[in-house]
Amino acid sequence: MTDQPTAGAETGTQDTRISDFWDAARGHLGWGKLDTVLGESVDGAVPPPAWSFGDDARLADELLGLVLDGRKTATSTALVEFTSGDEPLPRVGDVSIVLDSAGDPRALLRTTEVEVVPFDRVGAEHAAAEGEGDRSLASWQREHEVYWRRVLGDEGFAPTMDVVTERFELVYPKDGPAPAVD
Repeated sequence: MTDQPTAGAETGTQDTRISDFWDAARGHLGWGKLDTVLGESVDGAVPPPAWSFGDDARLADELLGLVLDGRKTATSTALVEFTSGDEPLPRVGDVSIVLDSAGDPRALLRTTEVEVVPFDRVGAEHAAAEGEGDRSLASWQREHEVYWRRVLGDEGFAPTMDVVTERFELVYPKDGPAPAVD
């Protein structure tokens, strides 16, 4: 996973789209707009982090499509991608908004499981939950090695490198594609 950068005037428009999406989606978590006013929770006041899958537009849309179809319920990120950017690791209960390649918010996810394991110890069950390719461990290893060699460089990949495996549930939308946010 990588955050999709935005710049200039587009940032304000994207912020509005994310806020509008968050307003529509947060009720699916059981968080209402009045919770923050009444002091019950600050979680609903500010939209959660927004990011896109992969490192290019094609991959962002392809993987998002698998999530929206219910086929993808897991993801993995090289631990170094978090530590080099000084980003916190995901935690159970975290929520996030997934963007498509155009930067539009399309899905609200809630993290249900996080584990850090060496690349060569990621199991077949996790590979299948990622929903990619033929869902086999061999396919997962092959495709993720190619991806991490591209993103981290050949010297950055090792079969023993730590990988953050994350399971999640699609909170919103539950059925069909996410509604467009004007």
